Amino acid sequence: MELLTNPDVWIAFVTLCALEIVLGIDNIIFISILTSRLPQEEQARARRLGLSLAMVMRIGLLFSISWLMQLTAPLLTIVGNEISGRDLILLLGGLFLMYKSVKEIHAKVDDAGQPAENIKKMSFSTAIFQIILVDLVFSLDSVITAVGMVSHIEVMIAAVIVSVGVMMLAAAPISNFVNKHPAVKILALAFLIMIGVALIGEGLDFHIPKGYIYFAMAFSIGVEFINIRIKNRA
Repeated sequence: MELLTNPDVWIAFVTLCALEIVLGIDNIIFISILTSRLPQEEQARARRLGLSLAMVMRIGLLFSISWLMQLTAPLLTIVGNEISGRDLILLLGGLFLMYKSVKEIHAKVDDAGQPAENIKKMSFSTAIFQIILVDLVFSLDSVITAVGMVSHIEVMIAAVIVSVGVMMLAAAPISNFVNKHPAVKILALAFLIMIGVALIGEGLDFHIPKGYIYFAMAFSIGVEFINIRIKNRA
């Protein structure tokens, strides 16, 4: 009851929810693109399962804050840079995100003009496994942000549940929009490559302000919306 009547807690909760939703945009984009390789009847289930796993993973990490803090301890030194467990996860996650995005762009180019029945589909288990890998990277970033902003674990868990709920509601419209417009899908994959580079930079202690990344994404999407409006009018 003390938390519910504290205005500072509510301000922190709303701020954290908004930040978690913003940080979850790249997760939604990746899941939407990955599930588009599945048969139509399995896509919605894969999106729900992927986001549910992300929520469980984030809550699990929140209950393992002491272990999470140990990940920041240096494990080895490479060319004068101390590499921790967190840095390794970010490095591997960034590399995987870049590899997967480039592979999807190649697949999109190869599949252009082919009938839908000739396009190779991904298995459900493979899609979920890849979603789990990327969820781990994004969850780590999300939880570290939450721990730095709020001191009450109850508030963190509530913010994670609310933000994932909003992401679940937004996942289907975003997925449908991305799949409907091929140019937007390529743009989204380019965003994921950029985010992969940012994760690698974070792993090497080279911080790229996320505001720059999200501004570039918003600007590019705005330009693409104008292109779509022009095409629709034409």
